[in-house]
Amino acid sequence: MPSAAVLAISTACWLLPATAIGQAARPSDPSQASAGLAQAGTHTGLDTVVVTASRAPQPLSSVLADISVVDRTDIERSGAVDVAELLSRLPGIEFTRNGGPGTATSVFIRGGENRHTAVYIDGVRIDSQATGGAPWEQIPLEQIERIEVLRGPAAAVYGSDAVAGVVQLFTKRGQGPARPTVSATLGSQGTKQLRAGISGATQDFDYALSASHGRSDGFNSRRDPTANPDRDGWRRNSAHARFGFKLTPRHRIEASVLGSDLRSHFDGFVPTFDDVSDQTLRTASLSWQGRWTDFSTTRAQFGQSESTYESRPDFYRSETTLRNLLLQHEQHVGDQVLTAAFERREDELLNPATEFAPRLKGDRHQNAISLGWRADFGAHGLQAHLRHDDDSEFGGETTGSLAWGWAFLPQWRLSVSTATSFRAPTLYQRFSQFGNPSLTPEKGRNLELGLRWSAGTSEASLSVWRNEVRDLIAFGASGPCSDPFGCFANVGRAEIEGVSLAGRTRVAGVTLRGSLDWHDPRDADTGKVLQRRARRMAALGAETQHAGWTWGAEVEASGARFDDPANTDRLGGYGVVNLLAATTLKPGLMLEARIDNVGDKDYEIVRGYATQGRFAQLTLRWTMP
Repeated sequence: MPSAAVLAISTACWLLPATAIGQAARPSDPSQASAGLAQAGTHTGLDTVVVTASRAPQPLSSVLADISVVDRTDIERSGAVDVAELLSRLPGIEFTRNGGPGTATSVFIRGGENRHTAVYIDGVRIDSQATGGAPWEQIPLEQIERIEVLRGPAAAVYGSDAVAGVVQLFTKRGQGPARPTVSATLGSQGTKQLRAGISGATQDFDYALSASHGRSDGFNSRRDPTANPDRDGWRRNSAHARFGFKLTPRHRIEASVLGSDLRSHFDGFVPTFDDVSDQTLRTASLSWQGRWTDFSTTRAQFGQSESTYESRPDFYRSETTLRNLLLQHEQHVGDQVLTAAFERREDELLNPATEFAPRLKGDRHQNAISLGWRADFGAHGLQAHLRHDDDSEFGGETTGSLAWGWAFLPQWRLSVSTATSFRAPTLYQRFSQFGNPSLTPEKGRNLELGLRWSAGTSEASLSVWRNEVRDLIAFGASGPCSDPFGCFANVGRAEIEGVSLAGRTRVAGVTLRGSLDWHDPRDADTGKVLQRRARRMAALGAETQHAGWTWGAEVEASGARFDDPANTDRLGGYGVVNLLAATTLKPGLMLEARIDNVGDKDYEIVRGYATQGRFAQLTLRWTMP
């Protein structure tokens, strides 16, 4: 346990909660489970329904995992430009970006690697088989209605990649009478965004459609005197459509599609080049759900995602295609819930030839069977999952998880869990010019302790964990490949310990929320702190109502980090203050204003790349009452 654990436990009872009381969602519609305002969008309201813990609707009160929920109101109030920036305001999560929005982005959950988080949009898996990990910069936040974040391993439910956590993003589902909505945003650096949509439902049919356009002149992201001294802006067009039809009172089919086209400017490593990247993301899914009885449900889904990245004038292109087929059955037996699932995943990678690299085309598949069980026995709850994945390249991996919870007092719950996980090597790591066909999966083992308290409008939570990941894949010296620059190899082992405190309360008409994280992510072989990860993070927010306006302030702080694995290049810590105000001008018409980084703090999270300074934006939003 980290040295800070004793202090964390002693302060758990009085730290202001960084959670929010959500409102119950219908179990048949978990992606629309509503929730209230949150610490950077963190919900742990115990009547909220989530699906990420077991891939099936489940009241948060019975979940024995560390989960946050972000709804559309939170997304709009956050002022975040992309998903990574929004997630970084949640407990236990940080991100890096090589410049402004649209550039290479990584998200670290609980100090894990970017590739150690499994990411889904409407149940469709997205990932890069080149770099490994989700292409965060390609996800259009303006099309996302709700986000669920599970911190901690979940490979026993999701298979490969869920070593540090799982992020599920949901688009809007239509409900009630037709409701059009329009929003327009103007901001610093020539930022403009426009979004329009309509959603609704009849007795048997529901629909939701939206489209958006955004652009910004950006800022000069690199200060190197040899870099191109221009502003590195971005432009994105995106759209989504989701349709559902009730075949019978107990059977429903649903289809969803999402598309995003992003162009961003960045400064690479060739002096004076005005580098430009064109990126696309496409996801599509078709699903069926049948409720045979009130206690028996079967669900089938087929999904496909395609992501592309192309840069010029220094040419590089990468294309990743993923296909998923999931068949899952859920059976309630008294106070017990049993699940069984079959899943097939297919991965494809295409990298056209360049001046420096030959053409790469590869594919593989994984078949998996999983079993789950959860039950309540009075004040005690148990959850267990077991999964076996068979990969066409490296063979089989079996993962499992076991969790126990105890409501030892009406307002208190203690939980203990353990889980194993793995991440399969990417096709690029195995078959590129730097590849190593003998690579084996990275494997993790996690032990976690959780404590939750809830009373009225106040909540608090404490999580303490230790995650050991072995057979880490890294790019190193020449080895099994023929390239003189180096090869990928299983060379490392990481030990990641941490403590997270989060909470929320309301005092004298002011909602207070905060979180505090102590992380110790280390290379177990060298004792060095893992690259670009801070060991201390904190957030505090306050919000109140006055004179018909909502007024809020946020403080975000991060400790120092190292830009290199050897811990010789130190990046200093930083703290920023954000301000927000919102008011309803008339029914359905809202005005929102934000100023981020009020003090114009100058800091770096990646050496050589600037971060955004003071940034103001004004949004006018209309929804038919």
